[in-house]
Amino acid sequence: MKWIVLVDNRANDSALETEHGLSILLETKNHKILLDTGASDMFIRNAQKLGIDLSTVNYVLISHGHSDHASGLRYFLEINKTAKVIVSSDAISGKFFSKRSNLHSITAEWPVIPDDRLILVSESCKIDNDLHVIARIPQTNPIPKANQNLYVQDANGDFIHDDFRHELALYVDGLLFTGCTHSGLENILAFCPFPVSEVVGGFHLLDGQETEEELLALAHRLKSHYPQTRFFTSHCTGDSVFMILQNVMADQIHAFSCGTTINV
Repeated sequence: MKWIVLVDNRANDSALETEHGLSILLETKNHKILLDTGASDMFIRNAQKLGIDLSTVNYVLISHGHSDHASGLRYFLEINKTAKVIVSSDAISGKFFSKRSNLHSITAEWPVIPDDRLILVSESCKIDNDLHVIARIPQTNPIPKANQNLYVQDANGDFIHDDFRHELALYVDGLLFTGCTHSGLENILAFCPFPVSEVVGGFHLLDGQETEEELLALAHRLKSHYPQTRFFTSHCTGDSVFMILQNVMADQIHAFSCGTTINV
């Protein structure tokens, strides 16, 4: 199994473009799965530079309805005519906003997805023998404080705090992809019914939100409760946050960026 970062906020190769978004190609023995599509068609351009043919992808998972993870989907459907799209119906129907700095929409631009290619998920399910989607994640442990700036607009036009019922995680052979981890890393891990050897995703731990004491406590809990699990993060994980976590977790946690390739 191998995964390659196509879009991230950071890059390890100056030839690759960056944006505030996330897209990762996961290759398993049986599947090629595109994990999110970033905010534009940048993931396609970076894939071409890396010699990757996205027309052979057979599944695309959209982890949630925000534009930095889903707005590239319409470009993907132009170059791939067969892949199934796994997404929450709440993601497609939702209107999402951020009040960070100023009120602005972060709703994805959704294309028309043919019915025979659309897999709508409302609860955890098995997609194939080795593909499991985790949905409706209970939030019994702390959730990222930056969520307090994120809203959905209801039928009356009122803004209410997003509860992230539209967020999905994907489990494949020990690897858990968490997207932005809005539901909280510990909550997703606790709700995953399978053994996790690797966690991959942004953790939505922005610099200046959680205190250093809270981050140190989280790092110690992860190290204690999941000692055999490796964590890979970037995108919405702050640089200072990463350093605090790494000071405790050492080589149990790693940063990724555009072009990162990991063979599992």
